[in-house]
Amino acid sequence: MFGDKPRQMKTKILMTLSAVTLALAGIALTFAPEEILLSISAEGTPTLTLVLQLLGALYFGFGMLNWMTKTARIGGIYNRPVAVANSSHYAIAALALMKSLTGNSDLPAIIWVVAIVYAVFATAFGALLFWSPVKSQD
Repeated sequence: MFGDKPRQMKTKILMTLSAVTLALAGIALTFAPEEILLSISAEGTPTLTLVLQLLGALYFGFGMLNWMTKTARIGGIYNRPVAVANSSHYAIAALALMKSLTGNSDLPAIIWVVAIVYAVFATAFGALLFWSPVKSQD
């Protein structure tokens, strides 16, 4: 009767956390790209500022996708495109961040935090991608 409830709640929490994280990053990148560049001691150019704003739009849109699907059944064959998109986004970004961190010890500490967050989401969405939700018994 209630077999699906705990798993459904876990995916709802995961989707909500991902949505909020991506939306906040998207808003910050869209409206404060110069400040973000200064905070990581990077020299900004008009082109780089524009690229960060476009990245912000992408993050915000992805966050809204996750927000809109947070109550849907996700896992296995259910909403597979959403699970694949999230899994690939977080996994590829986590690998790129880890590669950069291992090759460059001069990167700011915030990059470590971002890499850990990405690795956690990559692991969670990777598991979700291959996990089939239990059919409810009602």
